[in-house]
Amino acid sequence: MVAPVLTVPGCPAWRDGKRYMWLTATVVPLTAIVGYGLWHRTGVGLHWWITPLFVFGLVPLLDLTSPPDAVNPPEAVRAQLEADRYYRRCTYLYLPLAGIALVLGAAAWGQGHLSVLARVGAVLSVGSVTGVGITTAHELGHRRSRLERVLARLMLSATGYGHFLVEHNRGHHRRVATPRDPASARLGEGFWRFWPRTVFGGLRSAWVLEADRLRQRGRRVWSPRNEVLRGWLLTATLYGTLSAIFGVEVLGFLVAQALVGVTLLEGVNYIEHYGLARARLPGGRYEPVTPRHSWNSDAVVSNLALYQLQRHSDHHAHPTRRYQALRSFPESPQLPAGYATLLVAAWLPPLWFHLMDDRVLAHYGGDLTLAHVQPSRARALADRYRA
Repeated sequence: MVAPVLTVPGCPAWRDGKRYMWLTATVVPLTAIVGYGLWHRTGVGLHWWITPLFVFGLVPLLDLTSPPDAVNPPEAVRAQLEADRYYRRCTYLYLPLAGIALVLGAAAWGQGHLSVLARVGAVLSVGSVTGVGITTAHELGHRRSRLERVLARLMLSATGYGHFLVEHNRGHHRRVATPRDPASARLGEGFWRFWPRTVFGGLRSAWVLEADRLRQRGRRVWSPRNEVLRGWLLTATLYGTLSAIFGVEVLGFLVAQALVGVTLLEGVNYIEHYGLARARLPGGRYEPVTPRHSWNSDAVVSNLALYQLQRHSDHHAHPTRRYQALRSFPESPQLPAGYATLLVAAWLPPLWFHLMDDRVLAHYGGDLTLAHVQPSRARALADRYRA
């Protein structure tokens, strides 16, 4: 199949060479479904490890052996590109496949025939599916379409992260790269210290934002109109239904895979803004968000698998742009690899600091005072870079 040619009078014709490769993300739930099928047929628990091996093995390998892709679609064809419903259907397809993977994982767990190796693999496999699903929900949740926002909420129910849409859209995008944002990692802050700060800080922020919205409209906070409560109710309904069908023991599986999915998401959050800071202006306000306030990567395979989330600089500067129209900017700070490769490094703080701290300082011309620094590490970092 050949992608259609987009034409605008007075501009060269353009074709999206990656059009059919945007289905790469669906490979993640498909590998989990295949893993279940092979395990069910053979009884070999190793088949449950196909998905984590794809996510953390094959994707990084392909990223590292493929040239980066910094090609931007011409701005003249943006309207046509974003109006093409094919790209939306690529994201819609993820939800039913992820749902099948989740149900199959719960069914296998409920049967009680999984070995320890298979249980760990099942949790990592389905957790990877729902973790990538949060990034799919992120793309859908930025849209005004009722259908896309409903699909985003359904996807988030698998990890109990229904409050994410409230905090991300109304909190993170306003506070990014400032001390008030729980999802912006500080220079010198290890991931395992960041994890509780962002998870519980994001939850608290979402509740406050939604409570304020309801009060301003004269509504009760504890009501069906509360978007945070509605998200949690979806999770309770999903988990309750699966427990009723497959047995109460699947609750342990559901919680475990949710923790894996949330850890994948927060690992991405950790990478996206590590050490970056918006300057404070006279009067106390922060400078506007620009492409310099998010880390970028043009690693092609992980960009395909994450709906181009790694072009994060353009996403924050222009949150309404759809993933197929996001651009790479030369002024954005560049990551040394794609998210799939760097997630493992982020979980090993000494390795992460070795890879990234010098890059943060280089981005600010060696001036540590311009970076977003972990307070408890400020003196040590100042001594280190002074030396």
